[in-house]
Amino acid sequence: MTPPLALKLLRAVGDLPRTLRRTPRPRLVMTLLVKNEADMLEHNLRFHRAMGVDGFIVTDNNSTDATPDILRRYAEKGWILEIIHEPATDYEQKAWVDRMVWLAKTRYGADWIINADADEFWYHPDGNLKAAMTATRANVLGCTLRSFLPDDTRPWTEWDRTVRPVENYEAYGLSLYSVFERQNRKVAHRADGYVQISMGNHKVKMFPQHYALSDITVYHYNIRGRAQFLAKMINGGQQLLQHRGRHGGRHWRYFYALHQQGKLEAEYDKVIGVTARDRLVRDGYIVTDETMPRLFRKLGLT
Repeated sequence: MTPPLALKLLRAVGDLPRTLRRTPRPRLVMTLLVKNEADMLEHNLRFHRAMGVDGFIVTDNNSTDATPDILRRYAEKGWILEIIHEPATDYEQKAWVDRMVWLAKTRYGADWIINADADEFWYHPDGNLKAAMTATRANVLGCTLRSFLPDDTRPWTEWDRTVRPVENYEAYGLSLYSVFERQNRKVAHRADGYVQISMGNHKVKMFPQHYALSDITVYHYNIRGRAQFLAKMINGGQQLLQHRGRHGGRHWRYFYALHQQGKLEAEYDKVIGVTARDRLVRDGYIVTDETMPRLFRKLGLT
């Protein structure tokens, strides 16, 4: 349970002497909110450990696959600092992540915090995420989000094509929420001065607020083939029906409505641009990027 906003602000005021200091040897904690992520969870943990993350705090929301077993194994290794078993079905994502951030700040001595999903891989060109955090006086770092183009013919660890935002969806016959949609930046932030994370982890409230862009790229495997897409959108839509707020999850609400109309499977081709693939390549919206498959091979994760 996190404290009320007034107490968070009071704590942030107390943090002021440290809030914008440089941290030459920061302790970096990553939070993860997971549900049935056995296909990539171990890759995520091992990749980010190699990328400089000191420890993980994980909330498992009713996983029914091998996710709990993987979490237990890495908790025994000492990598996972705490596992929270969240039984709720109302998808209070903002509150659940906030709880983990507060634990990272108050219980586990974090200097910097990254709030991630299992399908996100945070990368810095120096090979260590802390390189973006050691010299800056900023307390929020903006990080570029880059999505992969799904390829059902190869394992996701071998995918080497990312996408760029398309402005005119209709011209390419794309879905309203295609893989080519504009991606808002993600943020990494300090523990000192923390007030509140946003839905989706794209923004954070700090006191005071000092934002800077970073060299961190978040490689996003948000769609991993037709079957995964259908299951994710149906499950997410069902959970959002129980969510108290109406903000966030617009794409899930959109796709779940199509599912209820029996149109979701047909929409998938529009999501990944099947009919306009050659044009999308020619116009520069699909580009080759071998960063992640190269790193997966180097780390023995293929």
